[in-house]
Amino acid sequence: MSRPAALVVGAGDGLGGAIAKAFAREGLTACVTRRPRHEDKLAGLVSEIEAEGGSAIAFGVDARDEEDTIALFERIEREVGPLEVVVFNIGANVRFGIRDTTAQVYRKVWEMAAFAGFLAGREAARRMVPRGRGSILFTGATASLRGGAGFSAFAGAKHALRALAQSMARELGPEGIHVAHVVIDGAVDGDFIRGLYPDWEERLAEDRLLVPASIAEEYVRLWKQPRNAWTNELDLRPWKEQF
Repeated sequence: MSRPAALVVGAGDGLGGAIAKAFAREGLTACVTRRPRHEDKLAGLVSEIEAEGGSAIAFGVDARDEEDTIALFERIEREVGPLEVVVFNIGANVRFGIRDTTAQVYRKVWEMAAFAGFLAGREAARRMVPRGRGSILFTGATASLRGGAGFSAFAGAKHALRALAQSMARELGPEGIHVAHVVIDGAVDGDFIRGLYPDWEERLAEDRLLVPASIAEEYVRLWKQPRNAWTNELDLRPWKEQF
């Protein structure tokens, strides 16, 4: 008997992993992906989910590759179960002054944070619409709303992802598919942030950092929302974050 699945595209050690764990606790098989050369890093996440009594499967996929993405969705639907929720969680945050931003950097960031989101969203819609149910959730950032100095590539890609989510929500909502974009507006606790802020312990104790597990709970709430009260965009930030 197949088991409903949740796909997290971009399941790193922080937010992506927390989202996968949260959906696994809901009884879904967590299908988690990273780039093929980093697939071995998913073993720990899969083990953690299984240790909690959940089910998880790791996939090495280049989310920017159309054939790879199509094959991923086909395999999950064939071998795991129907996709009830798809989370696109690739970040691609880089900082370069506009004069130092190469065409290669700009194109790669767009491919990772925008084009890959289109591929995942399209393939999710193709499977969900015939069933008349499902949730497609996109992870955004502060850059989804405003472009900061030095973030031309990242902001451009995240603006594009937000526009994609809006278009999909308007098109697929009447088909029974819940599409939502989540703006993560602030620093998220993790190894990178702890290396960046010497006072990270103080920030964490004072709730000045976003916590991955808490964010993940909101993704689950979006998935559970009744159709008569859908959220199409949600912004999350620490209580002291300026916005």
